[in-house]
Amino acid sequence: MAKRKTTSPYELLIYLLALMWGIEIVNLFLEHQLCRFGIFPRTAQGLVGIPFSPLLHAGVAHLFLNTGPLIVLGALILFNGRALFVRSTVFIALVGGLGIWLVGRPAYHVGASALIFGYFGYLLAKGLFDRRVKSLFIALVAIAAYGGLFWGLLPTVSYVSWEGHVCGFGAGILAAWTERRRKRR
Repeated sequence: MAKRKTTSPYELLIYLLALMWGIEIVNLFLEHQLCRFGIFPRTAQGLVGIPFSPLLHAGVAHLFLNTGPLIVLGALILFNGRALFVRSTVFIALVGGLGIWLVGRPAYHVGASALIFGYFGYLLAKGLFDRRVKSLFIALVAIAAYGGLFWGLLPTVSYVSWEGHVCGFGAGILAAWTERRRKRR
């Protein structure tokens, strides 16, 4: 009988990051023409960008700055299991992306920042909703590591999609609330 290979729950996060970096390398060679597949608010093409926007970045520095928080906050969500990570990631990307499409400035919105802020909002809300020691501890770790993200919810820099940050954060809170209701059933 063949042994079943056990895989790390963090493989999903590694695959997601590998996909983002692979797309960024291709995008570099295409002079970032793939960014037009991001979210352009209130346009039909912008709707198509909702699932792709978190995978696209405006440059290597942009993706580099998103990589660390994505690893840490994604890993904190993975403490609760792969299925939850997948559900929350898809929910945040789609609901946060729809929010950007509805309220964003007329520009291309790309990057994993909405997903990062969504993970942050999810972890904080889960700590408050669950009120279990594990969830509260994880929320405190997220605040200790990335509490400065709260400043990103403000429109401080013109070229940063603070709308994406706010929509992602809200989508994360909504994802935690939805997950809580799902568990109660």
